[in-house]
Amino acid sequence: MELHHRAVVADTHNDLLMAVAARPPARWAEFFRERWLPQLRDGGVDLQVLPVFIDDQFRPEGALRETLRMIEAAHVLAEGNADEVRLCLDGTDIDQALAEGKIALVLALESAPGIDANVELLSTLHRLGVRVVSIAHWGRTPLADGSGEDATGSRLTGAGVAAFREIERLGIVFDVSHLGASGVGHVLELATRPVIATHSAARALRDHHRNLTDDQLRGVAETGGVVCVNFLPGFLSEDSAQYTVERLVDHIEHVASVAGIDHVGFGPDFMREVAEELTPPCCEDIGAQAGFDVKAAIPGIDGPRGMPLVTEALVARGLPEDDILKVVGGNVHRLFQKVLGRPA
Repeated sequence: MELHHRAVVADTHNDLLMAVAARPPARWAEFFRERWLPQLRDGGVDLQVLPVFIDDQFRPEGALRETLRMIEAAHVLAEGNADEVRLCLDGTDIDQALAEGKIALVLALESAPGIDANVELLSTLHRLGVRVVSIAHWGRTPLADGSGEDATGSRLTGAGVAAFREIERLGIVFDVSHLGASGVGHVLELATRPVIATHSAARALRDHHRNLTDDQLRGVAETGGVVCVNFLPGFLSEDSAQYTVERLVDHIEHVASVAGIDHVGFGPDFMREVAEELTPPCCEDIGAQAGFDVKAAIPGIDGPRGMPLVTEALVARGLPEDDILKVVGGNVHRLFQKVLGRPA
């Protein structure tokens, strides 16, 4: 616990914003303070990426409106809890938040359904604070195919290439999680700046299309980026008997052995609480697409409060302290200091 709370702990994917935005706007800040802030504090989280994910029922007609609504929810919860959190636009903001003992929040766009092929809107969303972007989820978008469409073998579309270049130009960090295999390869060919995988595990240990192959792990590392390992047990093993913290550490160690210890982090993707609160079809569809119960969790690690158990497991596995400090958040912190909000 001492090591965990001394470290900069970064979580690059927690869908808590979906639960916040499901409340009436007058409750956004209060609900975050009551329900999520204690969990983040107990888990020692210092840097939290907040993805904006749009449920199927809002696509395509209402996607942009719901995107803007969720971004507004992030600003409201940050302003209403300014003594505890700060919405950060660059590495300097993050460092200042950490120095003040606040949790640094970073806005992310997951799959960008509100953009469609209107790449110019990326600049608008950048003005609103978005600093991490992915361009596909499970299926096909006007920009690229998600990993659920790997059989197409498709690369980024013309609009997708334009979006990628605009993302780099603006100083937004590109996220390859959920992108189809050919799309990941295309991005790695185009990249001139570090990319991130916010919540992806190792395909060598669990052959699921959402996970990254060793070649992809190396490719992300070669950009200077970070692969943040997903905690959802269905992405770690097909065998429910291996839904354990030890199996999670296996994935972390594998990514480190392939990509290097400077290129691995935490991307928990905690889903149980959010999924239980939100009504179908969101949760049922996601579970069907994933091929397993997204409400399943590693015992004791179904939310932010369990994150110290992962640090404990890394210590038990014998990782040096300096390496553990990198994995739990140091690598993500370094990446964001270098490129977040810094135009190319």
